[in-house]
Amino acid sequence: MARLRAGDRRLARWAIAWGPPWVRRTAPAVEEAAEHTKLWWAAAGVMAAVGGWRGRMAAAAGVTSMAVAQVLSNAVAKKLYGRRRPPQEWVPAEELQDRPDSSSFPSGHTAAAFAFAGAIAPVWPAAGAACGFSALTVAAERVHSGAHYPSDVAAGGVIGLAAAALVRAALRLLWRRVL
Repeated sequence: MARLRAGDRRLARWAIAWGPPWVRRTAPAVEEAAEHTKLWWAAAGVMAAVGGWRGRMAAAAGVTSMAVAQVLSNAVAKKLYGRRRPPQEWVPAEELQDRPDSSSFPSGHTAAAFAFAGAIAPVWPAAGAACGFSALTVAAERVHSGAHYPSDVAAGGVIGLAAAALVRAALRLLWRRVL
C-alpha cells in the first residue's frame, strides 16, 4: 500500500508541474465549467431542447445519475475517508486561490462528470462520447490543478460509473413494474 501511495504522490506532483502554457491557460475555464456541475446542467438542457425524446431521456438519466454520484462521493465517501489535498507547495500560487477545503478523496467533480457521461452514453452514444471526453478533461484538470491525487479522480470515476449503472438498473426495474 505504501508503494501505491508513493506512486500516487509522484504522479500527482508530475501532473501538477507538467504542461505547456496553453494547458495552464485552458485549465481555469475547464474548472469553472465543472464547478457546481454547470457544464452537465447545460449539456442536459441542450439535449432536452434539441434531442427530442432521446435527448430528454438522456438528460434525465444524466442528471439523476449525477445527483446519485454527488451524494455517494460528497455526502458519503468524503465523510468516511478524510484525505488531505496535495501539498500547497506543489501548486503554482495563482491556482491556490480556489482550493477546496473538503476531503480530497474522492473527486466529486469527477464522480459527477463520469456519472453524467456514463448515463447518457447508452441512450445517446454520440452525446455520451462528447460528454465522456469532457469528463476525462475534468478529471485531468482536477489533478493538474493540484486539487486531487490521481487515485481521487480514479475513485470519483468509479463512483460516477457505478451511479450511472445503479440508476440505469433502477429505471429498468421501475419500467418492468409499470408495464
